[in-house]
Amino acid sequence: MGIAEILLVLLGLMAIGMPVAFCLMMTSLIYIVLHGRIPLLLFTQRIAAGPDSFPLLAVPFFIFAGQVMNTSGITRRIFDFAKVLVGHIPGGLGHVNVVASIIFSGMSGAAVADAGGLGLVEIKAMRDAGYDDDFTVAITASSSIIGPIIPPSIPAVIYGATAGVSIGGLFIGGVIPGLLMGLALAVLVYVYALRKDYPRSPRPTFRKLLKAFSDALLPMLTPVIIIGGIWTGKFTPTESAAIAAVYAIILGLMVYRELTVRDLWRLLVESAGMTANAIIIVAGASLFGYILAREQAAPKLAAIILGVTKNRYGILLMINLFLLFVGTFMEPVSAMIILIPVFTPIIKMINVHPVHFGVMMILNLMIGLLTPPVGQVLYILSTVSGMPFERIARVTAIFILPHLVVLVLITLFPELVLFLPRVLFGIV
Repeated sequence: MGIAEILLVLLGLMAIGMPVAFCLMMTSLIYIVLHGRIPLLLFTQRIAAGPDSFPLLAVPFFIFAGQVMNTSGITRRIFDFAKVLVGHIPGGLGHVNVVASIIFSGMSGAAVADAGGLGLVEIKAMRDAGYDDDFTVAITASSSIIGPIIPPSIPAVIYGATAGVSIGGLFIGGVIPGLLMGLALAVLVYVYALRKDYPRSPRPTFRKLLKAFSDALLPMLTPVIIIGGIWTGKFTPTESAAIAAVYAIILGLMVYRELTVRDLWRLLVESAGMTANAIIIVAGASLFGYILAREQAAPKLAAIILGVTKNRYGILLMINLFLLFVGTFMEPVSAMIILIPVFTPIIKMINVHPVHFGVMMILNLMIGLLTPPVGQVLYILSTVSGMPFERIARVTAIFILPHLVVLVLITLFPELVLFLPRVLFGIV
């Protein structure tokens, strides 16, 4: 059973609707049984070993922190501050949507948390203000994937843990690309606003701006605490996730008092379920990655790519196209764990920095959250907005273009990713 047959079995199981984690496990089990010389005990050993990683402990804490912020009034305060800050620009709440996602991304680290929590607030506000549903849902979907690029980032934790790359470097390396994504979306919103004459808020007074800022100040300190603590060496990226969760609880229970102990228990249960979904995918992908390594997938893929071109940028273009394709049908976490060992030898051959490649890979797979048939963000917004999945996928397509522009820029100009990690963390 070769690589082609393995992939055909995997795609076949996905096509019949089997959950991704079980597709990976079942494909691996079929391979082990048909191979005949691999002990079945390996199946359980690899599944148990996959999630056994200290950095992965950050995942449940960041998930829980995002859940707490969505329940304790923090997302509303962030949205109100963004509205006062940029609501008067042509495009009004479209710009607010983008800025709020950038701010919220410094706390949750997950596109799903942005789309499901902040997205609910954004869609209601834009509908009430008279924005059409197509534009409202499209900009909400597109802005939500900024979350895993700007620190903290759950995909960055997964990538760093799997590839053995500095998670702090990945965190800070996503800042400039994330801001560029926001800027590119703002330009598109501005163009739409001029064409369709969307409403905008009155220019705020200084007093109103100051009040909105003071209301949102404590939540906005979250990324400062996280990055500052990692940079000064006070705590690790994994510990920063726990600190973010505790900080969110303090804000919700003691400062804003919009969170109850009963809410806290419910959020713990929900976060445990979401964590279990992520970790079981990590376990399945770890096993499947072992199978690909045994079949020498990395050298074979490298030979294919180098047979087409030896040009550095040509190879990066091919990798980008491949990742964009994979993102259309595979969940980002499983895709990363499977493909990182495959691509690591290739990027070493062409002298691409692993932090640069990590941010590039994450952006590719985040774009996949906006593309059918998987498109997790599209499914969440379909539930939140009540619009059909197919319609959301169609109207969101044009809003993928700004992210593709940023992807091209960070591919061609690595310093957009590496400048801040080199300055702040001394990464060479």
